[in-house]
Amino acid sequence: MKRYSEEHVWIASGDADACVATVGITVHAQDALGDVVFVELPAIGAVFAAGEKAGLVESVKAAADVYIPVGGTVTDVNEVLRSDPSLANRDPLEGGWFFKITLSQPAEMDALMDELAYTGFAN
Repeated sequence: MKRYSEEHVWIASGDADACVATVGITVHAQDALGDVVFVELPAIGAVFAAGEKAGLVESVKAAADVYIPVGGTVTDVNEVLRSDPSLANRDPLEGGWFFKITLSQPAEMDALMDELAYTGFAN
């Protein structure tokens, strides 16, 4: 299940394990930012509440905070982004993911937008 926040962040939980989710920025976000040149990722083990700043993305045009859409504990980060931040532009919805979390309250996902709602919001 993939959901989207108003801050242009996507989060996807797998069918096999609904308590683990992957987080990244949307196509709309990377389009607005332009060429991404730096990504700051959270530390593994960091705990965040929904809406807290969990990272930073910088581009040639601007810098933007990455806000976590639901609460959880960071279990993995995409180390490839540190050496190749442009991956967030080339493949924002798959290979350009930022981090993975164990959800503290999986029901928080229900408050986020599905793809149809997000498409309407972002346009």
